[in-house]
Amino acid sequence: MQLLTDGATIWPDQLTGRLVLVLSDDLHADPDAARTALGELTGGGDGPVLFPALGIAVVPLDAADADAVTAMIADPRIVAAEPERLYHVRGSLSEEYLRGFADAATFLHGRSVDAPAEDTAAPVAEDTAELTWGLQVTNAAAVAESGAGITVAVLDTGVDLEHPDLAGRDVLAESFVEGESAQDGNGHGTHCIGTACGPLLPGTGPRYGVAHEARILAGKVLSDAGSGTDAEILAGMSWAIENGAQIVSMSLGADVDEVSSVYETVGRRALAAGTLVVAAAGNNADRPGGDPGFVGVPANSPSIMAVGAVDNALAVAPFSARSSGVEGGQVDLAGPGVDVYSSWPMPDRYLTISGTSMATPHVAGLAALWAQRTGARGEALWGALVRGARRLPLASADVGAGLVQAPPAT
Repeated sequence: MQLLTDGATIWPDQLTGRLVLVLSDDLHADPDAARTALGELTGGGDGPVLFPALGIAVVPLDAADADAVTAMIADPRIVAAEPERLYHVRGSLSEEYLRGFADAATFLHGRSVDAPAEDTAAPVAEDTAELTWGLQVTNAAAVAESGAGITVAVLDTGVDLEHPDLAGRDVLAESFVEGESAQDGNGHGTHCIGTACGPLLPGTGPRYGVAHEARILAGKVLSDAGSGTDAEILAGMSWAIENGAQIVSMSLGADVDEVSSVYETVGRRALAAGTLVVAAAGNNADRPGGDPGFVGVPANSPSIMAVGAVDNALAVAPFSARSSGVEGGQVDLAGPGVDVYSSWPMPDRYLTISGTSMATPHVAGLAALWAQRTGARGEALWGALVRGARRLPLASADVGAGLVQAPPAT
């Protein structure tokens, strides 16, 4: 049994006072036995929450009863225990913020090399009246696949249930944030859902969505303020798997440079169930300032695909986290993540923002196209995405296998 305390990397106000337990594979396979064991371990009551599809439980942590806690986590039916954390959105970087990054990068580039900055920063694509630059460079609009028959879950701040671009779509929305409906009062979730599964022909503006006929699961696991707990995120993941999601997209995380046994177990069990989980690598880099950052939780789990961000010159985004030194902490793929145009709650309707949050739903939507084309699920779908990526002249620590792509045109 492993207890991850994160004392050096998590401030007290980032913990909830509850404990997340990873139950053994035997208990994961037998939900009734899991409930019985959880009651025995905690003394029953309404405090524990079990997610049977994941084999994970969240229980209150009574710090005053240290002996009881020690006995619980020492039980052989518990394979790992971690304090419950808070997580945040991985995007919504403003254009002004990015212009500051760009100015700094140009200045540093001019001091370090003789070639003009323009030689290495020419855009390869820009938004047109028909397509966003992200759909262009990933060839998302060049194939017949639409995501039909595939279910994509986006676990975020919810969705604008009245957005006109989602009218007539198969959308199942659920909130796991106490006191808040699935309606998106933040915008981040609506933007991510738009990128992954937006319409073929929006009412106005360019096409911005990849899997335009996919079934959408919009799980609200982050509040309107953009933050959420392990329990809320795990509830959303369990719901997504129970409702048949082949792909789960999570543009959220915590800047913790240590692998979570909880999310690694969930990622592994999801893959075995035929569900690929993709997550944002993080925006903790300051590359112009010499800090490449690191991939945080949950994206640094070996069984969860970590997504970094590139701009429309196919350069690493200045905020995009680099692979960390922990096992599984590498960036696996890159997606378009700078100045990404997508849906936004009404009345704004659309907004252009940046972050590894924006790169992640590109990967999720394209995964739906691969799943439709090949029938691949779980690990096989992961392999198809990696093999099909466009190699870039950049360090794999920054972009993994390269830029995510649609299946080859036929």
